[in-house]
Amino acid sequence: MRTAAETQVRRPSAVRVLTILLATTAAATVVVELLNWWYAPEQGFGLAVRTGWAMLRSFGFLLLIGHVRKGRTVARPFGLILAVTTIFAVGRLIVPRQGVPPLPGLLGFAILTALCAAVVWLLYRSSALAGHLVRHRPRLVIDRAGISWRETPPRRPQANAWLLTSRVAAFTYSPLMLVPALVAGGSILDGRLTAVPAVLLWFGAGIAASYAVLFCTAFLMRGKDWARGLLVVVTVAVLAVDLPLCWWLLGVDGLVRDGGPLLAAAGLALYGLRRASRADDVAPA
Repeated sequence: MRTAAETQVRRPSAVRVLTILLATTAAATVVVELLNWWYAPEQGFGLAVRTGWAMLRSFGFLLLIGHVRKGRTVARPFGLILAVTTIFAVGRLIVPRQGVPPLPGLLGFAILTALCAAVVWLLYRSSALAGHLVRHRPRLVIDRAGISWRETPPRRPQANAWLLTSRVAAFTYSPLMLVPALVAGGSILDGRLTAVPAVLLWFGAGIAASYAVLFCTAFLMRGKDWARGLLVVVTVAVLAVDLPLCWWLLGVDGLVRDGGPLLAAAGLALYGLRRASRADDVAPA
């Protein structure tokens, strides 16, 4: 008869190292954002929204800890997108509109960048983690034994890792559009009523992008070639709407601060699609 200790799954040491690293990165994100808020010359509505969005990423790292500890396959693409967009989200707030960034903010950003780079390196270079991150999400199963909630392999074919990366990157389109739209909404409070239609359009486009991405990726993960082309079209449309509105309503500063993270996510999504296509081309028939 097996004891409880014998039935427990022994996690590799790399999982414990990565867990500590992710917790440290989550804390560093909060510290750097608080430093930036403290030293910011203008603590307005826009900075408050961007700071709040950046600090929410600390919860993303805590969520990633759960995926890593449970050995979920989604941990790798989720960690990659979270690390890259965190660097952009925090970096855009470090640089003020005028002058040079404060030294504490620069040092904090450098430490945070190093932590994010270490997270990505461990996720993609550790052979121990590669053997650990193989589990799928549990789901409701109805069979002869009754109704249960347990881990089962997906019914669709095993998706390429780069397709998973494209999927996770595309899911960031909507929040990356809604955050600057909310910042632009502050201009309405300042009496710029002519911006109301554009801001409403921006919000609508951000919500529509979430449904479009959900539709595309549902078929993308099932190996439908047309879904790849449709995701490219959605990506181009998102950039065509978001970048001009960033420039018009938020200026060049907003284009850099808010358009940059979206460009990074779009680049990762398109790069993932390209790598997945190459992998399919070289795969044996």
